[in-house]
Amino acid sequence: MDRAAAILCAAIAAAPLGIGSASAQTGQGDAKRIVGAWRYVGTTIDGKPRPGRGANPKGIIFYTESGHMAAQIAPDRRLKMAGSEPTPEEAKAALADYIAYFGTYTLDERTRTVTHHREGSVQPDGMPDLVRNYEFVGDRLILRPINTRQEVV
Repeated sequence: MDRAAAILCAAIAAAPLGIGSASAQTGQGDAKRIVGAWRYVGTTIDGKPRPGRGANPKGIIFYTESGHMAAQIAPDRRLKMAGSEPTPEEAKAALADYIAYFGTYTLDERTRTVTHHREGSVQPDGMPDLVRNYEFVGDRLILRPINTRQEVV
């Protein structure tokens, strides 16, 4: 798995945006509870903020009732171009630590995992499926890559 994808879904402890039904309603099944838009709060590794994304990175992950999803995380940085079109180096720098992909998802409430079946991504790896443990804590969704101590909040 590529490092960037591991970090995104390292865990998304995200605050719901109020789009769809992403609220933490009691008595609601996880399949319904995950639906909505979740705002990226941050990434931690072993409980410490992940370095390299800046002070205030932005991001969002969407889950729809029809089984589709999309995720994006943008580092907090401003890049300037030398001209009207980016050079290859400028384009590469713009994508460094940027995570973006879309596809479908499946949720397994028994194992508490969500699998992102990527159909398109800016990450050039060959792994279409990303499996994440998930947990709801209050009004947050936390996703963790299997067998890691990473957490995206």
